[in-house]
Amino acid sequence: MKKIDSYIFKEHLIPFILSLLVLLFILLANFLLKSIDKFLGKGIGFSVLIEYIFYNMAWIMALAVPMAVLIATLSAFGRFSSDNEITAMKATGISTFNLLRAPLLFAFIIACLMIYFNNIILPDMNHKARSLSVNMSKKRPDLEFTEGVFTEAIPNYSIYVDKRKNIDGVNTFFDINIFNNRENSEQRTITAKSGTLGSMDGGIILHLKDGQIHEIMNEGKDYTIIDYTTYDIAVPIDNMALRRKNLKSRGDREMTYSMMINKISDLENKKSTTRDRIKDRIINDSSINLNDLSSKKDINQKLNAYESKMIDSLKLIGNSKSLKSFNRKIRNLKRGVNNDFRLIGNYQKSINKYLVELHKKFSIPVASIVFVLVGAPIGIMSRRGNFALSTTVGLVFFIIYWIFLIAGEQFADRGSISPMLSMWLPNIVLGLFGGYLIYINSRDRKKIKFEIFNLLFKKKDS
Repeated sequence: MKKIDSYIFKEHLIPFILSLLVLLFILLANFLLKSIDKFLGKGIGFSVLIEYIFYNMAWIMALAVPMAVLIATLSAFGRFSSDNEITAMKATGISTFNLLRAPLLFAFIIACLMIYFNNIILPDMNHKARSLSVNMSKKRPDLEFTEGVFTEAIPNYSIYVDKRKNIDGVNTFFDINIFNNRENSEQRTITAKSGTLGSMDGGIILHLKDGQIHEIMNEGKDYTIIDYTTYDIAVPIDNMALRRKNLKSRGDREMTYSMMINKISDLENKKSTTRDRIKDRIINDSSINLNDLSSKKDINQKLNAYESKMIDSLKLIGNSKSLKSFNRKIRNLKRGVNNDFRLIGNYQKSINKYLVELHKKFSIPVASIVFVLVGAPIGIMSRRGNFALSTTVGLVFFIIYWIFLIAGEQFADRGSISPMLSMWLPNIVLGLFGGYLIYINSRDRKKIKFEIFNLLFKKKDS
C-alpha cells in the first residue's frame, strides 16, 4: 500500500508544479495589464517594477496554489482512469477511499503551508506592495483612484472611491469616503457624493461636493456632523523623485491573525462606548430610564412617545417658550442618538470585513483539500488525462468557488450572513458535492462525458 501511495503522490507532483507555473503566468499577466498605468509616464525604473511584481506575487500565489491542486488531481486521476490503472488498483482490493489517502495528504501539507503563508508572509507582502504603490502614485500630481479600493495616495488620508468616470475629459469620483490618518488628531471622516482633482503650484486640490464632515472629539465623548456643499483639500506633492515611505496604517488584507483579533476587539470596545453614550444621552436628556440598551427602532419609539407626551403637557399649560426649547432639545437628542447608531453600524461593518479576511486566511488553503474530494472522482469518471482539459475543468470549478466566495463576502459586509459562514460555505458545498461523487464512484463506476470540452481537446482512444 505504501508503494501505491508513493506512486499516486509522485503522479500529483509534476502536474501540480506545471499547473502552478501556468496559473502564475496567467494571473501575473492579467495583473500587469491592469496595473500598467502605474508605471507609464512616471519614469519608474526596472528595479522598482521587479520589486512591485515580487510583492504582488504573494496574493497571486495564494490564489494559484489551491487551483493547481485541483488541476493536478483532475489530471492525475484522469490519466489513471484512461490508462485503466484505477481498474487494476481496484482489482487488487484497493478502494476509492484508499486511493484518496495520498492526494489528501498532499493537499493537507499544502493547506498547512498556505495557512502559514497567508497569516505571516502575505500580510507583510501586501503591505509593502501597497506602500510602494502609494509612493509611485505620489510621483505625479494627476492621481487616479482605483474603484472599490482604499488608497493613501494623498498624505495623511485614506481615501475610498466607489466609482470613477471620465466626464468631459475630467476624472470624476463618486461616493467618496476620506479618513484622517494623522497622528495625535481627532477622528475625522469626510464623505462626498462626488469629487474631482485639480492642480496647484507644488500640489493638488481635491474638490468635494455635497457631503458631510464627521468629527469625534474628546476621546469619543463629542460627535459632530457638518454638512457642506463644496469642500477643498489642498495637498502638496513632490513630483520629482520616488520617495520611499512605509505606511504605518494597515488594511484588513495586511494584518496577521493576531492583528485582526486586536483590531476587532478595539472596534467592539468602541461599539460598547457608543452604546453607553446613547444610554447616557437618553437618561440625561429625558425621563426615559433604560435598564438595557434596546434596538434603534425601540429607542426611537420610546423617544417619540416621550416627545408626544411632553408636547401635549406643555400645550396644556400654554407655555410656548418651554415648548420651543423642548422641540429643539428633543430634535438634537434624536439626531445625536441616530448618529450614534449610524456610528455603531459603521463599526459593525468594519468588524465584519476583518472577520471575513480572518476566516479567508484559513478557508482558501483548506479549499485545497476540498478540491481533492471534487477532482479525484471527476477525473476517474471522465477518463481523461489531458492536461489542457484538466486545466479548463479546474478553472471552471475554481471560478464557481470564487463566485460563491465573493458573493458571501458581499453578504457578510452587509450583515446579511455570518462572516464565518460566508467564507466556509463554498468549502462545505463543494465538499458535500465531492463526497457524493466519491460515494457514487465507489458504488458504481460511471463515466462523465464533457462534450463541450471534448470538442476543444480531442483525444484518440488507444
